[in-house]
Amino acid sequence: MEKATFGAGCFWGIEEMFRQLPGVTETAVGYSGGQTKNPTYHEVCSKHTGHAEVVSITFDPTQVTYAQLLDIFWNNHNPTTPNRQGPDVGSQYRSVIFYHSESQKTEAEASLTRFQARLTRPIVTEITPACTFYRAEEYHQQYLEKRGLTHCHL
Repeated sequence: MEKATFGAGCFWGIEEMFRQLPGVTETAVGYSGGQTKNPTYHEVCSKHTGHAEVVSITFDPTQVTYAQLLDIFWNNHNPTTPNRQGPDVGSQYRSVIFYHSESQKTEAEASLTRFQARLTRPIVTEITPACTFYRAEEYHQQYLEKRGLTHCHL
């Protein structure tokens, strides 16, 4: 099993997208990339912790590749808007790839270059080493499924 961590706006919708994929064995939403230890949702929304809302994915690379996960990431949010996805505004909604290995970094950078060629506006997605992942409160986990919803505003 391998890990992938992506921030693409509100974590509810991106978790649901990845959770449905064959080969994805586990997802969790949470916070990463900030300074505060064990932040709460309220603290992250205050825009003072530096964290992004992210989804942590555990996947079987024999069933779904990191490249396939990257394609889903790029095609399901707007990577050209800094600190914003749809109606959600703030640095916690930034577009970010937290890589877990040098090979993930290389693949993420190559996929950014390929995807950028399809766009007219520059991509603002951060590609940065994975750091501590803080699992969000339980009511955020599989939020859409718990409410009988199939998608968010993405």
